Amino acid sequence: MGPRLLQLVAIGNAPLSLLRELEAPLNTQLGLTVGYGKPALTSPAYAFNKDRNQYHSNAIMRRLVPLVDRDSTVLGVTDVDLFVPDSPFVFGEADRESRVAILSVARLRQGADDATFRRRVQIQGLHQAGHLVGLSYCEDARCAMFAATSLADVDRQQPSLCHICRNELVKLAR
Repeated sequence: MGPRLLQLVAIGNAPLSLLRELEAPLNTQLGLTVGYGKPALTSPAYAFNKDRNQYHSNAIMRRLVPLVDRDSTVLGVTDVDLFVPDSPFVFGEADRESRVAILSVARLRQGADDATFRRRVQIQGLHQAGHLVGLSYCEDARCAMFAATSLADVDRQQPSLCHICRNELVKLAR
């Protein structure tokens, strides 16, 4: 397993209070220490695709790579709608090799009261950080590591890892 420090970075208009919502589940579920020492990034206009009216997640992740250091990984949190070429949208994306991930809260707001929105952000943040520490997708639809492709999937998930993923995390820590 890689570094135990996860730097959270705001991208665009993502408020610091939203990033702080991720601290408890990242620490409790993954044993990560959360840091905020990296500068926020401006709105990612460079990643905008006018044909899709969305932002390319890989282009934004490339801007996060220089923020990675020997002792940490980086999770960027943004309020813009993300895509990858073969999918209509993504809630986020992670790249273990470059040790960066991104989470978009844009779609997580849809039809949500404050508590539901915060819960969705925690689940998806936990999911992306889980990939950074070495976890793969899970088949348990309630596990945070399940590959959610809709808000219904996210709402079915718990802000925690299933027994199988917890065991895998223990193995990765060895």
